[in-house]
Amino acid sequence: MSAALPPALRHLVQAFTRLPGVGEKTALRFAMHLLTDQRSVLDTLGQALSDAASRLATCEACGNIAERDAPDTDAAATPVRCSICADSRRDPSQLCVVAKVQDLMAVERSGAMRGRYFVLGRLLSPLDGIGPEELPLAQLDHQITSSGVQELVIATPPSVEGEATALHLAREFGRRVRVTRIASGIPHGGDLEFADPITLGRAMAGRRGLDG
Repeated sequence: MSAALPPALRHLVQAFTRLPGVGEKTALRFAMHLLTDQRSVLDTLGQALSDAASRLATCEACGNIAERDAPDTDAAATPVRCSICADSRRDPSQLCVVAKVQDLMAVERSGAMRGRYFVLGRLLSPLDGIGPEELPLAQLDHQITSSGVQELVIATPPSVEGEATALHLAREFGRRVRVTRIASGIPHGGDLEFADPITLGRAMAGRRGLDG
């Protein structure tokens, strides 16, 4: 990065490069656009980021994004629940397991899931050093037991890592609850967050039993 850039601008560019898919040139273009053409957007963005940092947290039950009633400087001090976990109309006997929050949002957009969710946060990947011990299985076990779950819907992506994770979850919990896997329709190696609601809805409706 050019040393001619003011330190504050270099810091802003470096912050943008930490976003997925954003390189240094794109980050500089973002920064210059905000500083020269859209200064009011920069102020709005700064306030939105500040609000998000103080009001948003991880749901203690499922791992979804949840919002506090009031800003909190200590995000770990007050556990929160997301709107889905707090919704009494949801079917507690059905729990959909996804890899990340974006996948949860994609399934929710399809309208095919009336139960609740659990976000793993990661998938089995031996090459990346992620084994079963890195998965939040204890938290998932607690959710299954405390909510009286009868069906565990595995909605991990149809990738090598996603399939390995699905099989492991089936082996881990298949003797206690019915374990199902979303049907084909999502391209192999694709991300659920990019699937259209109709395709994803059909995959959810056509889910099949998964033998552990």
